Amino acid sequence: MQKSIIAASVAENAGRSLPSLRTLHRRNEGGDSFAELRQGIKQLGEAFQQFKATNDEQLEKLKKGQGDPLLETKLAELNTKLSELEAFKKNTEENLKKKNRPGRDTGADDEAVTEHKSAFDGYLRKGREDGLRDLEQKALNLGTGEDGGFGVPEELDRNIVELERDLSIMRSLANVISVGSEEYKRLVNIGGSGSGWVGETDERTETNTPKLAQIAPFFGEIYANPAITQKALDDIFFDVEAWLAQELSWDFDEKEGDAYVVGNGSNKPKGFLAYPNSAVTDKAGSRPFGTLQFVTSGAAAALNNPDRLIDLVHSLKRGYRKNAVWLGNGLTLAALRKLKDSEGNYLWRPGLEAGEPGILLGYRYEEDEALPDIAADSIPLAFGDFKRGYTIADVRGTRVLRDPFTNKPFVHFYTTKRVGGGVMDSKAIKLLKIAA
Repeated sequence: MQKSIIAASVAENAGRSLPSLRTLHRRNEGGDSFAELRQGIKQLGEAFQQFKATNDEQLEKLKKGQGDPLLETKLAELNTKLSELEAFKKNTEENLKKKNRPGRDTGADDEAVTEHKSAFDGYLRKGREDGLRDLEQKALNLGTGEDGGFGVPEELDRNIVELERDLSIMRSLANVISVGSEEYKRLVNIGGSGSGWVGETDERTETNTPKLAQIAPFFGEIYANPAITQKALDDIFFDVEAWLAQELSWDFDEKEGDAYVVGNGSNKPKGFLAYPNSAVTDKAGSRPFGTLQFVTSGAAAALNNPDRLIDLVHSLKRGYRKNAVWLGNGLTLAALRKLKDSEGNYLWRPGLEAGEPGILLGYRYEEDEALPDIAADSIPLAFGDFKRGYTIADVRGTRVLRDPFTNKPFVHFYTTKRVGGGVMDSKAIKLLKIAA
């Protein structure tokens, strides 16, 4: 009787539709964000209790060979609800942080930069090029060329990168640097120096020279071609720079986000899943530098063994675990939310305090849809310190070419930027590989 009451309550609550994620994000742009955050956290806790009750009931039925498709549907709905509430909570917290940041003193802008911005606005709106090339040089904006197009002002260029950081999970996790060209390289010590124990008067033999390796991100050029009508550009109240930054950030983010995970390194960044992988541990010492370690799931075409997740955590050296996070897509998170330890406790739990993320085995989980789904031989889950393990290199200078002719009455802004990405420390990222 009690179970049927719980099931009825879950069915009623799961049927209540939440606003879409986009609607939730729009809603917290105004009003009392603190009250909305408290309400979101409360709903997150309630949704998690509903999820656990539904999953427990389904597990009981499965033990008796009576799996219920309706309960499975409710679980999927509650999983979606949990993800939306977590995203809403995170977005609200970020908005509150931004409101509390000190404002930038625009009056302190260098005169040459201000002139460049004004001239660039004229180029975007009307196609005026008078003196723009000279102003670029005065503003010390790098990355422009004589083959067409103009370098965007420094502030807009930085704004595009910051918007991408908000959108791209890998940009928020990895080490992001700005470089002047694609010639950036880095030296790393991969060991090899010798040492030993000696007595007070024993002879000291010469030790080996440390082995150094030269590594570099894989670079490529990415482009976007947003369009807008000339009528909109003629509207003096229309912020053309903000519009362009927003359009470019969305276009660039989608392509770059995939490349940082699965890119093959050919005219694009090389994703960490494109590097070779091996079951050889760090302690064994025989895994080649640049090869990532994987731990197998322990079950064919499934992720249902909590012990293998614990093995994956501890395959990472202690120094890396301090800032480690889980990275997987939404479907993988849905599967992980159902897992329990030997005492019946759920491995995943939501963050039910402000600033506290949802965690799995004590580490936060970040969603990135570029990672594969759970399937035989796939790698749906990564765990590690991505700031130490992966570097994104932005080549300074984004170039825009205004095209009012190709698709009248629209004006296109053909925009290019160069970016690189690659694994810098292959011991900092571990992978979970699903058994064949």
